[in-house]
Amino acid sequence: MEPKIIPDIVVGRLPIYLRALQRMLQEGKPVTSSQELSERLGISAAQIRKDLSQFGEFGKQGTGYNIEFLHEKLRQILKIDRMWDLVVVGAGDIGSAVARYQGFEDRGFRVTMIFDNDPKKIGTQIGPFTVLDAANMVDTIRSNGIQIAMIATPAVQAQAVADELVKAGIRAILNYAPLNINVPEGVHVQHTDPLTHLQRMTYYL
Repeated sequence: MEPKIIPDIVVGRLPIYLRALQRMLQEGKPVTSSQELSERLGISAAQIRKDLSQFGEFGKQGTGYNIEFLHEKLRQILKIDRMWDLVVVGAGDIGSAVARYQGFEDRGFRVTMIFDNDPKKIGTQIGPFTVLDAANMVDTIRSNGIQIAMIATPAVQAQAVADELVKAGIRAILNYAPLNINVPEGVHVQHTDPLTHLQRMTYYL
């Protein structure tokens, strides 16, 4: 039987639901409804029910969703019920901020190393990390079995870095560089360019 293909737009909403459920757990709430989630998130209750139904039945008519149960199920679906190691490439402002950020580990991710090709940065300390030489990146990543990377380099370097990461066995890339990178099938890229989002917002102003 063919595995069910879930639209990427649906997968993209699951972390949003997860974040709302996490907040509700912190508030001590035991149950919620698609209507309450809708009011918190600005996504229609019908859309929320449809999205969740793609993965099974998590609630009961009239009683809603057990928050702790749904929270754990979404963690399992997104495969963040375990810890994922990741590397950062680029020790500039963005890369340094990511390396220092303390909020990844309680969401299932752990920065393990940071690389750069600037001799002035190699060997310097950023938070708990010593900046490693990007010349050794492929072997280092491969020997550690890491599958996730963040690119925080200037745009001109991003494609070459992506090519090296693919060689190293990286299968998921979060790209902060303001450039769309090309990768082979089987490698997933998520582009995160704040300027693109700002330009999208100013359309509405």
